[in-house]
Amino acid sequence: MHGRIARLLVALLVGLATSVVVGTVVAAPAQADGCYTWGRTLSQGDSGSDVRQLQIRVSGYPGYGNVIAIDGVYGPATKAAVTRFQRAYGLAVDGIAGPQTFGKIYDLQDNDCTPANFSYAELNNCNSSWAGGRVSAAQAKSNALVSMWKLQAMRHALGDQPIRVTSGFRSVACNNRVGGASNSRHLYGHAADLGAGPHSLCTLAKRARHHGFRGILGPGFPGHNDHIHADHRSSRYWDAPSCGI
Repeated sequence: MHGRIARLLVALLVGLATSVVVGTVVAAPAQADGCYTWGRTLSQGDSGSDVRQLQIRVSGYPGYGNVIAIDGVYGPATKAAVTRFQRAYGLAVDGIAGPQTFGKIYDLQDNDCTPANFSYAELNNCNSSWAGGRVSAAQAKSNALVSMWKLQAMRHALGDQPIRVTSGFRSVACNNRVGGASNSRHLYGHAADLGAGPHSLCTLAKRARHHGFRGILGPGFPGHNDHIHADHRSSRYWDAPSCGI
């Protein structure tokens, strides 16, 4: 009788311990992430602000020469980008954003929504307010966030080695000081200049073609022999002749 009671007590304790562990695992994403938490599985045909948040995180996986719209509509391009993201990180590949996919995003993102290896400070050495450009401060900062997620994808594709950002958002005053083009994408928060580091400039320029950058300027283009300029613009313009682009 005593043995049976002892076994029941052990079973009860094990059951309680298991419930605690399981509860912790289920709740972990929300507890671990201070930026954004998805509340449903997303797949092609869905729409909403949660889809838009997903599109920002997978914007660096559009495929060679492409971009995905950040429009809150889970269409074929978004599904393809999610599929590439899943493949890049060794997840189950189905083009559906569920707990496994969101879990990897939580691992990659900081509490301010930036990817782990880039920061707002890196994308803005002009001022702390993001004001003075061609769009509102909020829009410039939002555009820079998308650029960071593209750079995060590019960084991962290059073996998770650092990418050095030398210039990001610029106000009109900052742009004038450095002699930037009058309608530079830097003024919109859409651009990042990259310096050589673990990777050559040509390696960076060639890789950028796969990660949603419609504008790529580099060695051989006037004024760009010491950096790569990568941006988002309305149509593709790649010019780095010394790199064969």
